[in-house]
Amino acid sequence: MRNRSFFSVCMLAVLSTVLFSCSREDDPPVTNPDDNWPSDSIRVLKGGLNFPWEIVWGKDEHLWLTERGGRVSRIDPRTGETLFSTTLDGVVARGEGGLLGMVQDPAFAQNGWIYFVHNYLEGDAYREKLVRYRFTGGALADAKVLLDNIPAANIHNGSRLVIVEGNPAVLYMTTGDAANTALAQQPGSLAGKVLRILLDGSVPGDNPVAGNYYWSLGHRNPQGLVWANNKLYASEHGPNIEDEINIIEKGRNYGWPSVNGPCDPGEQAFCDANQVKEPIWSSGASTVAACGLDYYGSDRIPGWKNSLLMTSLKNATLFRHQLNADGTAIQSTEQLFRTRWGRLRDVCVSPAGRVYLCTSNGNNQDILVEISSLE
Repeated sequence: MRNRSFFSVCMLAVLSTVLFSCSREDDPPVTNPDDNWPSDSIRVLKGGLNFPWEIVWGKDEHLWLTERGGRVSRIDPRTGETLFSTTLDGVVARGEGGLLGMVQDPAFAQNGWIYFVHNYLEGDAYREKLVRYRFTGGALADAKVLLDNIPAANIHNGSRLVIVEGNPAVLYMTTGDAANTALAQQPGSLAGKVLRILLDGSVPGDNPVAGNYYWSLGHRNPQGLVWANNKLYASEHGPNIEDEINIIEKGRNYGWPSVNGPCDPGEQAFCDANQVKEPIWSSGASTVAACGLDYYGSDRIPGWKNSLLMTSLKNATLFRHQLNADGTAIQSTEQLFRTRWGRLRDVCVSPAGRVYLCTSNGNNQDILVEISSLE
């Protein structure tokens, strides 16, 4: 027995040595995304915000957040500590305008580029622009305007951003009708559109119209945008009926202001004449003020996989839209956290499947919420 025990210990030591020697020094460490993470299933990660607009899970594994007044912050997702904060120059906040959309460059780790949309004044005219900054040395620098003179107003400024990697990578940007409904149907106007832009600010050669930034038209106020299932999904405010979720396709018309939601009999002639693309979901006879949109593809929260998560302002609710297998239709809709935190502006999903929500209640009382599970 003693000899057998000694032999077993020796064999374990040899095996341990062999196994250890198989691990190369350049192998990345195996990490658990839950290591050193608070165990709360739902927690308020940060308070004291004022009208946050965009939440981005950064390529540096931190949360980045914009607030309409012009502030940009980098936040530790474990502790909620603000590690960096600054206010962008030239931001003019009026009504629903101010500092809005944000997205990081695919090569952010190498070039530090971040893209922002914000409103500004051109003389007395309220306008909107797309700008790129470099995050370097703990500061934002090297501002470059990629696209400006976009119509803007106190309402209906759109302003979500998504970058789709490819050769070349392209940036999609939503714009609202800037309270001028006719602009949405005018290809020559940048308002009421989904725009498609190269990362240097130029027009892609395969856009619907040569030299024109528009990718789709006929939009009222799209405030949610996400790329998933090789598709571009957008959520959009209706007037007093028919908030929408649309799949955005090249050159398609989405109907506004002649069409609200699906094509009704009185709208069918316009739909046929303009090949209007109908939504995959609408709110029907009332609105919920559909806002931020993200895709949930994780196994972390059972039952949420392959869903679109959508925040709402008026209904103060997180909507979960269950997609079918190929992502072309919504099979069911679930409403969660109704009025729990007030008006919800944006939603962000981390690679580990955690969900982040920000409110839009104002008076420096807005919060950033983390949902790790529903248990």
